[in-house]
Amino acid sequence: MSVIKTISFAPMEGITGPTYRRVHREFFSGVDRYYTPFLAANKNHKFKHRETREFLPYDPCLVPQVLTGKAEDFVWAAKTIADAGYEEVNLNLGCPASTVVTKKKGSGLLADTYALECFLDGIFSATDLPKISVKTRIGFNSPDEAEYLGELYANYPFCEVVIHPRVRQDFYSGVTDLDAFRIMKGKLSCPVCYNGDIRTPEDAFRICDMFPDVHHIMIGRGLVSDPALAKEIRIQSVDVESVDSEKVDVISDPTRPDNELMREFVDTLWREYSEIFSGERDVLFKMKELWFHMGSMYPEYSKQLDAIKKCRHADEYHEQVRKILDR
Repeated sequence: MSVIKTISFAPMEGITGPTYRRVHREFFSGVDRYYTPFLAANKNHKFKHRETREFLPYDPCLVPQVLTGKAEDFVWAAKTIADAGYEEVNLNLGCPASTVVTKKKGSGLLADTYALECFLDGIFSATDLPKISVKTRIGFNSPDEAEYLGELYANYPFCEVVIHPRVRQDFYSGVTDLDAFRIMKGKLSCPVCYNGDIRTPEDAFRICDMFPDVHHIMIGRGLVSDPALAKEIRIQSVDVESVDSEKVDVISDPTRPDNELMREFVDTLWREYSEIFSGERDVLFKMKELWFHMGSMYPEYSKQLDAIKKCRHADEYHEQVRKILDR
């Protein structure tokens, strides 16, 4: 079995903000790095307050991610983030949202390879930047674009390339294209991270067995659905000696029953969100969004999960959560 040295939590807009990340790390081990949802760098060269909260105060386990279509704006953002103590900034070339793509940002930059090359030239001609990694798709329209994009990225000193093996048109549906991943990876000399459709420990081990030189996996929806997934991957890894002593200690520690841990996790999130948001309605919205993903762990509770979607008051919500987790 190949060694999984690093597990990262992929950014998910509206879900994996600073409160969620902090509470997740409090309850679940196994994640080495958390990536922020994208920080929008624009011509005003000023982050919004909610974006500043994503990376301040400094967090050594955090990698800030930046979205922009202008090299000068990325350079400003990267230097600002570096001034806050971060050694790495991640460039978002993967977001498939139409509101992003139409502005030639995120995966929208992949549609115009000349513009993308000029953009990267502008970034890497700057000095005094932190390390730059990139999160990319294998193409905009076709997996056939993976080879060219891999060759293009190889021309720049990225510290790492995170590859989500879908094209923009796929969004997050369909099967990941592992052949295109192999082709793009083969063009790169820097470390490569795999991202996409890891929902079980077996998924993680399968990817790393297929690509033995890939030791970093990034998980998004799989970890939101099962917050303990990274820990489960660590526990099931047969090569415990490859994991540093701190992680071995975590793996060896006895744990509380899963339902008890999950109950404390969601209750803590409720309390934390209640301190941030002005009203119960906003907290309910956040928790419903989480249960939309976490519900996949509890298929036998479809009635209660449906009730969570429809509930309008806190007491209704907590009643359904009790029915699911108090057993």
